[in-house]
Amino acid sequence: MIVTATEFKTNFGKYLDMLTKEDIFITRNGKIIAKVINPQVSAVDSLRGMLKNVPSDIDLDSLREERLSKYEDHV
Repeated sequence: MIVTATEFKTNFGKYLDMLTKEDIFITRNGKIIAKVINPQVSAVDSLRGMLKNVPSDIDLDSLREERLSKYEDHV
């Protein structure tokens, strides 16, 4: 949703409630100046992006061991 800065300021609570459904773009003088996002949705999207290249047959313990072994090699 796109709203003006004045509209966002006036109806702040309303737009906070809307964040569960969609991102909000705030404009000033017709230009987008900010994007307000739901941090929980953003975190899930980030995790999906990080895990998209991980083989489906690998488990959490294997991932952890692989990650830690990279640090142990440098110590």
